[in-house]
Amino acid sequence: MKSYIVVGAGILGASTAYHIAKTGAHVTVVDREDPGQATGAAAGIICPWLTRRRNQAWYQLVKNGAAFYPSLIEELHALGETETGYANVGAIRLHKDEKKLEQVLQIALKRKGSAPEMGEVKKLSPEEACALFPPLNSSYGAIYVSGGARVNGSMLCGSLIRAAKAYGAKVIHGDASLIEEGQVIKGVQVNNEKKYADEVIVTGGAWAKELLKPLRLHFFLRPQKAQIVHVDLPGATTDEWPVVIPPGNHYLLTFGGSRLVAGATHEDHAGFDPRVTAGGVQDVLEKMLETAPGLKESTLVETRVGFRPITPDSVPVMGAWPPYSGLLIANGLGASGLTAGPYLGSQLAKLALGETLDVDLEDYDLAKAIQVME
Repeated sequence: MKSYIVVGAGILGASTAYHIAKTGAHVTVVDREDPGQATGAAAGIICPWLTRRRNQAWYQLVKNGAAFYPSLIEELHALGETETGYANVGAIRLHKDEKKLEQVLQIALKRKGSAPEMGEVKKLSPEEACALFPPLNSSYGAIYVSGGARVNGSMLCGSLIRAAKAYGAKVIHGDASLIEEGQVIKGVQVNNEKKYADEVIVTGGAWAKELLKPLRLHFFLRPQKAQIVHVDLPGATTDEWPVVIPPGNHYLLTFGGSRLVAGATHEDHAGFDPRVTAGGVQDVLEKMLETAPGLKESTLVETRVGFRPITPDSVPVMGAWPPYSGLLIANGLGASGLTAGPYLGSQLAKLALGETLDVDLEDYDLAKAIQVME
């Protein structure tokens, strides 16, 4: 049985490790627990079907990712991992403009034929939308999709790692560097120890760029800072409230109890600055209160910061990089990490195990994001 080292334990690495470990292969996960890991900060919206983004490689990945969730959650439950942070609560896409609502509805109905996991799709009046999510601005109509879901990134990632360990995987916390001998990646050095394996899989998120530099590979990968605000609404029970997708690039969802999450900023020039900033919080709160003025008296609980890994065309990449052998790389999940990450991890595991993939690897070619340094 081959052995594998997975470097990076965000949602992609955790899923990859789990799917390899359950075959009986030897897996070691190495993670240095950087502050600002995207998965740890993220609140995921599993509702890719209403997007107007045209890139088909990206859409197929997130569509497959949404369809993958029920079976994955069932597997985890069977292993005793019942607190995965995933809940099928439905989603509502908001618009004030009736014409735009109708356009979204037509997109949803057209896609439902190839995505039955969408469930029920229907238009809601402002009154019906507010009945589902009481703090909403009453001027928004909505398109409702019953198959929409939410996920707590930290909880799901923890479940996947524990499940991988149940199958024998080991976890090491520390700063890894690649061991290369004659263009063969033999393993990693971590905590002053050398760990060897047949294959090293780099899933280091926004930090993977530095790991590949010694191989003279330039990874066109950048961090995109996200600030995500958590509030508590006293007296409310929000467990069953749907995910809310307003116009623009922000969202509202609940984590059960009376906790709500509002996100998120998309800061392209902040680097790895982990600070919560006044401007970032203002941006999130202004959009939150425009969408749901009923949250005006909610209690500010915390603001989390994460760094999304972004490739040049904002589509994930995955594969081997000849002439190096013993090395696989996957990255670039961006803002759709919690939708696509578990599924992409299953595909990366298949690639490592020599199995047939369910995606066309050419659509996620590493050459789109990596260049050999001169």
